[in-house]
Amino acid sequence: MEIKVLGLGCSKCHITIEMIEREAKAAGVPVEITKIESPDEIKRLGVKATPAVMIGDQIVHSGGLPSHDEVQAWLKPQTQPHHQPLGFLSHPTRHLFFTGKGGVGKTSLSTATALTLADAGKKVLLVSTDAASNLDEMLGIELRNIPTPVPGAPGLSVLNIDPDVAAETYRQRVIAQMEAHTTEAERATVREQLSGSCTTEIASFDEFSNLLAGDAADYDHIVFDTAPTGHTLRLLSLPKAWSGFLKDNDRGASCLGPHSGLKMQEVRFNAALTALCDQALTTIVLVARADRSALAEAARTSDELRVLGLNNQQLVINGVFKATDPDDGVARAIEALGQQALDAMPDPLRALPQSTVPLRAFDTVGLPALRALLTDSPPANGQARSLIDEPPLTTEHIDKLVDELAAAGKGLIMVMGKGGVGKTTIAAALAIGLVKRGHAVHLSTTDPAAHLAMTLDGELPGLQVGRIDPKVETQRYIDKIMAARSPGLDEQERALLLEDLQSPCTEEVAVFHAFSRTVAEARSAFVVLDTAPTGHSLLLMDATGAYHRQMTREFEGKASVHVVTPLMRLQDASYTRIILVTLPEVTPVSQAAALQDDLRRAKIEPYAWVVNKSILAAGTHDPLLQARLDGERRQMARLAAGLAQRTFAVPWVAQAPVGLTALSALLAS
Repeated sequence: MEIKVLGLGCSKCHITIEMIEREAKAAGVPVEITKIESPDEIKRLGVKATPAVMIGDQIVHSGGLPSHDEVQAWLKPQTQPHHQPLGFLSHPTRHLFFTGKGGVGKTSLSTATALTLADAGKKVLLVSTDAASNLDEMLGIELRNIPTPVPGAPGLSVLNIDPDVAAETYRQRVIAQMEAHTTEAERATVREQLSGSCTTEIASFDEFSNLLAGDAADYDHIVFDTAPTGHTLRLLSLPKAWSGFLKDNDRGASCLGPHSGLKMQEVRFNAALTALCDQALTTIVLVARADRSALAEAARTSDELRVLGLNNQQLVINGVFKATDPDDGVARAIEALGQQALDAMPDPLRALPQSTVPLRAFDTVGLPALRALLTDSPPANGQARSLIDEPPLTTEHIDKLVDELAAAGKGLIMVMGKGGVGKTTIAAALAIGLVKRGHAVHLSTTDPAAHLAMTLDGELPGLQVGRIDPKVETQRYIDKIMAARSPGLDEQERALLLEDLQSPCTEEVAVFHAFSRTVAEARSAFVVLDTAPTGHSLLLMDATGAYHRQMTREFEGKASVHVVTPLMRLQDASYTRIILVTLPEVTPVSQAAALQDDLRRAKIEPYAWVVNKSILAAGTHDPLLQARLDGERRQMARLAAGLAQRTFAVPWVAQAPVGLTALSALLAS
């Protein structure tokens, strides 16, 4: 075994080496210890405190002397490797962040990892930062914003950072700090000011920072199941953004309260940033599928995380399919597509340590299935069921949906759903279908990950493609506010105004304003909006609701003023058609159902569901795919039983629907 000890030659470095040699001799494990004393090399390897110990390319210890138990754990042989296909599980860091494009299996893998660590005797906290998390269905427990033990999994607790609960706690804390003589009206005003999506975001981040900065000290490991990429990048960038904003800035106030109060949190923000960047503490697990778009997004994410200083990254390719029947054309096509994507993997990903997890025949719901996910054995409860002997359920084709939408002549079409279900593909296909029926269409996206350009891969007369770019919209908003308010302000006052506008929460306000402008365009033309994954979209809907309440209150009693807010347009079924996109799998269908409930609470009724990538009619007889088809039939039955008012289907196709020609063919297939 090769072990590197990094340090400048201090006494603790020598003692660390002696401990490793002594424990290795006692265990009968041959070791080759390399001393690294060059400060430049130590820095290059990402070590922030010495002595540090590396085994392979993994930092397993940093700062101070290791314990005897730690050293003994390093030297233990990794028996039964098929039970731990994920390389980072051999020497797991305290924090494990799972991120990636929606639908790649982050929740399944992060939960299976947490369960594996708990089964090994560790005390583990599994944390969801996804507002649309389905951990409750997966584990069969109610998610709460406090650690909740998981029955049947000693040592494992789960915590959901609930945005609404976090925001209410934050509001109560800010209001409690107001002076005693403050009137109830003034408190109500502050409460309303703290009802926006930026408050929800910073409140969630506040809890996230607490976990990184020491509030979960009783746990050996904290496993984070994050939201899809764009939302997660925003979350991971906040420690740096807020630390920078609060530096030397204790004047004024923002929608989050007085800056002097926020300054008290700066130490915690900095501690969170330090923990994220410490390779001995934190591993970023990039999850992808054998799919070109998922791998491309993982590569972009890897680059952006390196810019933030998060360099300890590993790649997991989930759901790798191998055909078992050489005569099954569908199975061979699926395998070939996956292999082509892996062969074309971006270079930044090739340089990362990699692990693969095969496609399983069972749904990853329940502890037996989650334990089996990382093994070669079937679930202990025999979840793999026999094929249901009934014909495929019939659904309408998406081309008929385009005909119905086109009949209105104009309007807003919002395509929504869990990440990774193909929202961008469906939005692009609908837009192309409308253009081919003679309509001008503005196709735009609210997704920070912005896949539209790559999906279309071309231009079409009559189709205008745009994007609500958070950075561009934020600068536009800042310029607008500065131009409107600067006249009459002296130089110091203008500097204070600009300083306040540098707050990270300004981005949320700017994106909402851009969203409102895009919604308004549908008064005279078609606007097809490819929304961000569910959790991110719900935050945008929160902002829409907060703005509606503010406008309603301001113009209450003024009969001569007619106010139409973005929320009112979304509630108007003749103006807006909501299309929910899902895959024929238990998790995407359940999350789409939860999204439908959230929309209905806001008095917004979805128009139709689209089931994407259906292989029911493909005629495959591959045993693994047949088992997956069993699950697909069950989900289609759920929709037919009343979950969806109307259902349209898009079949699985052998070639990824990228480019105008392929998207047009999707409508005609």
